[in-house]
Amino acid sequence: MATWTTYGTWLQGNKKGYVKNGITLKANPALEKSNEELLKHEKIKIPKNLREIVKNAILKEAQKIGHKVYAITICSNHVHIVVDSIGSTCGYSVGRFKKAATTALRKYGFENKVWSKGFDKRYCYHQHELETKIKYVRNTKTNVSPLHRRGFSYKYVGGIPIIP
Repeated sequence: MATWTTYGTWLQGNKKGYVKNGITLKANPALEKSNEELLKHEKIKIPKNLREIVKNAILKEAQKIGHKVYAITICSNHVHIVVDSIGSTCGYSVGRFKKAATTALRKYGFENKVWSKGFDKRYCYHQHELETKIKYVRNTKTNVSPLHRRGFSYKYVGGIPIIP
């Protein structure tokens, strides 16, 4: 599972906690304030009406590079994706997904940097870990329609919809 945030949101020190080098850390208001002061432009939020655009751009890019998407959620300030990226590094895949989503958002007036630097990754070594990550992503609150409503072909493997 990979997660990345929009620019200026969920900064280090955030009151909900934050992840640094794969470790979840507690809130640090002074650190968050310091990071806010370093922002070069306004925080970026993805409006509800554009989340489907972002999702479609990422799904099309995943198809293009041959990655199977198990689950994806686009929120106002972050993206979760569970993807089989065997043969590519997670960084390569996330970079392609961020670029595809940014290109799509440029058509709707997004001119500044859209995504924060980096991403968080959680590897799934066992089937139950994969299933847990998929459930987590699917249960994230959002107003984006499921995969089958958008014309993407998919099949079920072990009860999990996969985009071939």
